[in-house]
Amino acid sequence: MSVFFTIHTDLPREGPGCRESLDWAMSVAQPPRNARICDAGCGPGADVARLLDHAPEGDLLALDLHPDFIERVARGWAQDGRVTAHQGDMATPGGPFDLIWSAGAVYHLGVTEALRGWRGALAPGGRIAFSELVWTTDAPAVAARSFWQAYPAMTGIDGLCRRIDAADYRILGERLLPQAAWRNYYDPLSERVARLREGADAELAAALDETEREIAVWRAHGDDFGYLLCVVEPR
Repeated sequence: MSVFFTIHTDLPREGPGCRESLDWAMSVAQPPRNARICDAGCGPGADVARLLDHAPEGDLLALDLHPDFIERVARGWAQDGRVTAHQGDMATPGGPFDLIWSAGAVYHLGVTEALRGWRGALAPGGRIAFSELVWTTDAPAVAARSFWQAYPAMTGIDGLCRRIDAADYRILGERLLPQAAWRNYYDPLSERVARLREGADAELAAALDETEREIAVWRAHGDDFGYLLCVVEPR
């Protein structure tokens, strides 16, 4: 098992998120009760249940490249015929879908590229809800800028809106995820790091150090950046 999965196996989430924000996005997207939904980059499936709450007569494709995540979703939803867990590339999800939901995963493709590619996967009237990392200040702390330099495409909110516009989509609603959404991800991750410290070999220790650095940057400078949750539709 890679050090990534040593740290991340069985965590409840693989990125910031919360029920309140998902409910808000669904109130904007308004999927029908029988919606066909794609959870693109689903991770361990943290959002599957709540998405189905908003489409109780629909079905959901949970899609991720990592087999460990897909196996977990498949086990957890084995008795529910509404859920299909599939290991595959979120760039080509199939469809047609009434809603594509992607929590913090579009950076793998690029926002403009993902939206352009998913246009053909949407049913008539279909919408996309996704979250993307943005700067929330023009002068972020040096430590925050240094850490996130690994993601050079990261911009402010205006820059993200321009990338959405470049894909020829309109924004129906947008809001930053609250700090509680970050705690939902980082609190369990921090506890996992602490448990793994004892007896960690050099490779794992280095990965734990980097994870702790990420959490420390958020705790010290979390007001300088955030995930913007956007609900969009093609023009």
